[in-house]
Amino acid sequence: MAGYPAMVLIAPVSFRRLRNMTEEDDAQRNITINEGRKHDGFRVIARKDGNRVRLYSRAGNDLTYRFPLIVEALARLRARSCIIDGEAVACSDDGMADFNRIRYRQYDAEVFLYAFDLIELNGDDLLRDPLQVRKATLASVIARVGSGLRFNEHMEEADGPLVFQHACKLGLEGIVSKRRDSGYRSGRSPDWIKSKNPNAPAVKREAEIDWQQRWPRRATPS
Repeated sequence: MAGYPAMVLIAPVSFRRLRNMTEEDDAQRNITINEGRKHDGFRVIARKDGNRVRLYSRAGNDLTYRFPLIVEALARLRARSCIIDGEAVACSDDGMADFNRIRYRQYDAEVFLYAFDLIELNGDDLLRDPLQVRKATLASVIARVGSGLRFNEHMEEADGPLVFQHACKLGLEGIVSKRRDSGYRSGRSPDWIKSKNPNAPAVKREAEIDWQQRWPRRATPS
């Protein structure tokens, strides 16, 4: 995260918190944990309003022109309007997300969206709906729409540390763990935990950028 080295979020620290949350929730029997893997791509907010489709970055930049496959899939949705939160991803030949394919603009036509949350549907604000309800609705909305939109599968009541270990073995960036009954928040939230694989390219890239920002190279005197 901005202002913090990426290695602060390594698994042992995050999952100590996750285990505590899980133990407390099991005792209360009213909250469980939802797990979803994290992909190495661009965060995108996808909006459909009638025949108009727009894609925006987290900073609010218009990305509509860049990812035609996502735009075409959104246009085919039967919903009159919707706002979907997801990650734009380009995969290499082995099926793994490859950030460089998006960064260097050589595969824009192949980029698809891993959709993981639904914010609005047909004029209804879903921000306060429980996550498990939003996810179920999202799966129904984008079912069989085509390759441009893919539902980001999740695991309910899973063993977080075990899931994380498998994610690391697969070379994934990490996982995100969320409370099933939580509402939607665009920023950081106490209702979710992001646990990163320190050996993933994305995490190494963030650590390098953070190091450069903290310790910029000084000009060599001539």
